[in-house]
Amino acid sequence: MLPVKVWIREVGPRDGLQMEKKFIPTERKVSLIGSLVEAGLKKIEVTSFVNPKAVAQLKDAEEVVRLLKANDQVEFSALVLNKRGMERAVASGIPEVVLVVSATETHSLRNGGRSISQVLQEMSRMARLGAKEGIRLRGAVAVAFGCPFEGEVPVAALERVVGAMSESGSRQITLADTAGLASPVQVRRVLQFFRDQYRDIAWGLHFHDTRGLALVNVYAGLEEGVTLFESSVGGLGGCPFIPNAAGNVATEDLVNMLAMLGLETGVDLEKLVKIAGELESLLGRTLPSRLLRLSEQAGCV
Repeated sequence: MLPVKVWIREVGPRDGLQMEKKFIPTERKVSLIGSLVEAGLKKIEVTSFVNPKAVAQLKDAEEVVRLLKANDQVEFSALVLNKRGMERAVASGIPEVVLVVSATETHSLRNGGRSISQVLQEMSRMARLGAKEGIRLRGAVAVAFGCPFEGEVPVAALERVVGAMSESGSRQITLADTAGLASPVQVRRVLQFFRDQYRDIAWGLHFHDTRGLALVNVYAGLEEGVTLFESSVGGLGGCPFIPNAAGNVATEDLVNMLAMLGLETGVDLEKLVKIAGELESLLGRTLPSRLLRLSEQAGCV
């Protein structure tokens, strides 16, 4: 019993590009976002309001948002980690913000320089500020299925963060496999627990393909009724604060699998593959997208 309609949130412009050492011109980032919109993606994470010294690639967050073409049919969003990032997001006019909290202390300290308790205390203030300004809020839990520094993440650690997000008003929460350590059995177990505990939350899943299990984990999520998945065109991505972090599941690979299952996404697969090919040329290196490799072998790109 799989859902009929599945939503994809494209995170390539944020999670994908943040790992690139060579600065991508702002106009090129905006052009990429425009191409993704033309391909039919209705949810796009366009940038992150984080310290430019930590993630230099996204130092142009305000300019990217300013140059976006308004589109009532597309949900543009940006990531924030702290109150300063929220203030910048509010000033930019971005309509949706994702508040990110790590599930383990070590990742929290490396990712944002603060403990989980400190982040959660600030999160409620950030949520109030966003709500006051009419910004849509959603939550995301980093390293939800495993931490490269601390290993397996207990459900109790996840519930601590999820509960705080729920109390702060987040009705959408994404569980992120930041290090790509999840297994299908674990995905089902975690979703079954939280689905029963928090019936008013709309769940999303974010998988990295470190061990080649991202699509299998997506299928496990589908079986548990999840209808929103995050992915990155070309399989770009990773976490700057996790050693050897692999990219996200490629959006075109995800769309292809969902189409084979007979599920609607509203996304043009041919256009996605073309975008991935253009990105590969721009970055000057081979991207991990499986569908892109097949298309090149067939002479389609």
